Amino acid sequence: VIVGGGPAGLAAAQMLRREGYDGAITMISADDSPPADRPNLSKEFLAGDAKDEWIPLRPDEFYRDERIDLQLRTRVTSIDPQARHVTLDGGRQLAYGALLIATGAAPVRLDVPGVEAGHVRYLRSFSDSKAIVDLAGAGKRVVVIGASFIGLEVAASLRARQLEVDVVAPDSLPLEKVMGPEIGRMIRALHEAQGVRFHLGQTVARLDGRTVTLSSGAVLDADFVVAGIGVRPVLDIAEKAGLTIDRGIAVDEFLETSAPGIFAAGDVARWPDPHTGDRIRVEHFVVAERQGQAAAKNILGRRVPYTDVPFFWSRHYDVTINYVGHAEKWDRIDIDGDLARHDATARFMRGDRALAVATISRDRESLEAEAGMEREARLQP
Repeated sequence: VIVGGGPAGLAAAQMLRREGYDGAITMISADDSPPADRPNLSKEFLAGDAKDEWIPLRPDEFYRDERIDLQLRTRVTSIDPQARHVTLDGGRQLAYGALLIATGAAPVRLDVPGVEAGHVRYLRSFSDSKAIVDLAGAGKRVVVIGASFIGLEVAASLRARQLEVDVVAPDSLPLEKVMGPEIGRMIRALHEAQGVRFHLGQTVARLDGRTVTLSSGAVLDADFVVAGIGVRPVLDIAEKAGLTIDRGIAVDEFLETSAPGIFAAGDVARWPDPHTGDRIRVEHFVVAERQGQAAAKNILGRRVPYTDVPFFWSRHYDVTINYVGHAEKWDRIDIDGDLARHDATARFMRGDRALAVATISRDRESLEAEAGMEREARLQP
């Protein structure tokens, strides 16, 4: 049984079949549509450059042909690790031989006066993105709350649709906590050159119809609001089942939780990272897919440690940032090249070691950095 309808769950189901597993596979998803190309939802699809039919990761017949029982609009309400069954929201119980929890993360909800009027949209599912596209077709101005990757990609996509975009965030620079001040300044300049207006060091104080009042007292006009103020891993069923929680579901190097036969992958999993020596949790599409594949192999008893280097990319207009590794904290950032010309490499250093490398217009360096980190991991005892 796979709990979750995102990239980790789908990758696991595919790998189980590829590795010769011939038994039943049931995928339980609370979403109303099959697993989707989620990075596309804030990028090409939202910008109007991708068609609806491009978004599902696999066509409907794939699930039939591979004998994957995909149950949409269904939630798992509890897990019984001793009896090895899950309970669904209708009360039905489903037995499992092995269980993968891949419930992902849910958007943090805005909590300000006026938010209950339904003026605010969030972006996680295909339905969410389509709803924002519909609003964009009828509107002219949008306020994006949050200068996160999601918030900024939404801003770029809606500028491509010729909407006026204001971005409100408490940070002093966009993405500074993840990318550092130099790249943060570059990102701000890039968006401002495309007409985005930033209101940094501020929060939203209240919403009132088309009016967004900021903490400074400034008032913005908006046909609708998109909030991208972070996500939280969906941990409720894991917590109720008594699994070990450590700002995520704690797993070992094989992605197995504290309960035998229960694995976790994707946004919910915190695992021992051989590259940094830290226990980390990463909220990115490629990581989720790779962990789903690794979990499937270990469900089948392969006992293959998960050692892949984390990777993600973020596109802003015609500029793409590739990021390999993981650096929550660093001693310094070494930058080679010219950020203003969008041709640079940034290395996030701890001592003399690069924990992560971000590249702009240097795909080869990104691949070389990833290969180097993988070699380092193999050499570790």
